[in-house]
Amino acid sequence: MTALPVIIGFGGINPAGRSSSHHGYRRLVMDQLAAQDAMQTRASLASLMGLLQWREGRWFNPIDNKAVELEPYLMSIDAQLKHGTLIRKLENNLFDPARLPYHKKAVLNASDASPIRFRMRRQHLPDRIPMDWLLSDAGNGLVDVEIPTSLEIMTENTRKSAVNSAGQLPSGFDPRALYQSRNHPRGLQMTVFGASDAIQSLGVDWQTVLQHVSADQISVYAGSSMSQLDYDGNGGLLQARLLGKKVSSKQLALGFAEMPADFINAYVLGNLGTTGTNAAACATFLYNLRQGIRDIRNGTHRLVIVGTAEAPLVPEVMDGYHTMGALVDDAALLALDADKGLSAPDHRRACRPFGNNAGFTLGESAQFVILCDDKLALELGANIYGSVNDVFVNADGYKKSISSPGAGNYITMAKAMAATAAVIGEQGLQQRSYVQAHGTGTPQNRVTESHIFNTLAQTWGIKNWPVTALKTYVGHSLASASGDQLVASLGVWQYGIIPGITTVDKVADDVHGSHLNFLLNHTEVGTDAMDAVLINAKGFGGNNATASVLSPQQTRKMLEKRHGKSATAAWAERNESVKQKIADYDESVRRNTAEVIYRFDHNVLGGEELGISRDAIKVPGHTHEISTRHQSPYGDMID
Repeated sequence: MTALPVIIGFGGINPAGRSSSHHGYRRLVMDQLAAQDAMQTRASLASLMGLLQWREGRWFNPIDNKAVELEPYLMSIDAQLKHGTLIRKLENNLFDPARLPYHKKAVLNASDASPIRFRMRRQHLPDRIPMDWLLSDAGNGLVDVEIPTSLEIMTENTRKSAVNSAGQLPSGFDPRALYQSRNHPRGLQMTVFGASDAIQSLGVDWQTVLQHVSADQISVYAGSSMSQLDYDGNGGLLQARLLGKKVSSKQLALGFAEMPADFINAYVLGNLGTTGTNAAACATFLYNLRQGIRDIRNGTHRLVIVGTAEAPLVPEVMDGYHTMGALVDDAALLALDADKGLSAPDHRRACRPFGNNAGFTLGESAQFVILCDDKLALELGANIYGSVNDVFVNADGYKKSISSPGAGNYITMAKAMAATAAVIGEQGLQQRSYVQAHGTGTPQNRVTESHIFNTLAQTWGIKNWPVTALKTYVGHSLASASGDQLVASLGVWQYGIIPGITTVDKVADDVHGSHLNFLLNHTEVGTDAMDAVLINAKGFGGNNATASVLSPQQTRKMLEKRHGKSATAAWAERNESVKQKIADYDESVRRNTAEVIYRFDHNVLGGEELGISRDAIKVPGHTHEISTRHQSPYGDMID
């Protein structure tokens, strides 16, 4: 029997807020939620943004330090909570978009009557003095320089960013303040918060998990697609010498793309199992998900943590994408809304998938999902949020432009549709599934991705396939994009509302849609109407991936068929305490009493602590030994 990869936990952070307990999803549809659910998410956001504090048994407004009645206070700051989340005008917490530093080259020329003269500190002289420099000592460590010809210089300047919209983490939220971040790049700060959120969202203590699973049956696949490019990572590594500074001992090591997995292993879990990442541009999350579910289905691993963390809001990254013509800038936004007579760009509506658009909007995000085999999910009494049916990956073949789409995504979508129909039936695919599109908000994407969906919908006899696009709200977080899509899809099954493409007034004329239903408004479908979602990702270079994800209802139905009613009834009984622990964790985060998991220099193992034999390795703190027994899979080829 092939194990079913069941989703039992998730967590993270993106422009919509904290992911666990569906808060990020709830922010998207907050005005359509039941009053209590919406209020809980307001409280979650307010706490996250530093606008709400619990102490001495009461709630306080930390700005004026006054006690408040929770619900009236939350409603009074509702506009502030909304304004400080999702895509919005670029703030200046990471850099000042109105004053981006850059250099201009210039040449100073001496005249016949007057050479170039200046005074400088001797220690600042070039290591190799140019031949035409005449030096004379000026005392006190200074030197006079005279140049009879010319001098090339770089002048310091600032410019205003052409792009001023982004999917930023909630205003006021600073992940580095939550633990001893020690000059960690922002992507790793987000990793620590997001992975900690996912682990604590399980409702099962990690030590309890280890009582069921040996150390080598756990795998962690997490990374970024562009590595850590701010100054504390590769950005500083490349900039430091040119800025007259020194390279630090951390910048290179912390800049590696797989470092999110390394941080989870070293500082969150103490993991000894399989690890790594699959860098695949904007499809990275799904590539990692594919690796994780294969571990579970092959039976080599019982529990997997899959995730990504991307922090691309760096001036150089934005400059690069803008130069490619990929990002929508302020001028393009004004042009799109010329008929509205706006005097300023509508940064809120910067990303407009499948509508009249002009480019995508960068976002930052860290998303982590915990999966395990179906038997372990029942044993733990874990929450069942859904399951991953399969993930398909295909390249584009020969290309002209490396960043342009190609044929590969037709293949991944076709395979994912077939895999979905194989589980829920052809009628299920036609009537009880929908699509979470890659939906970047570029003119090229709206044409090419819609053609893929429409062609395959027609092939499968689908007349009106629902399509939505999450980047409408949170922007394009590159590696984490499909993680954002997956986490939002889990929320749809909990609350029954598919977030619409609400930044678009009408679908663009060149979009293919004869068999599609682009959801331009939030759409209530109920919590059990959709048996599956297809999550699509298209990455630069021809990195295409599509996942078939099954609903919690469909997953439980499959578990009951395999394990029987008595086993699922026992799971339901164990699940009661798990749900309570999840609720307790959620409340503790709102009250700022939950701590981010960061264990530096904690139970560090060397070889001398291990109990090693020919058949097994015993690891301190782990119930189960790591078996080293091995039977060759090539038995038919050896004597």
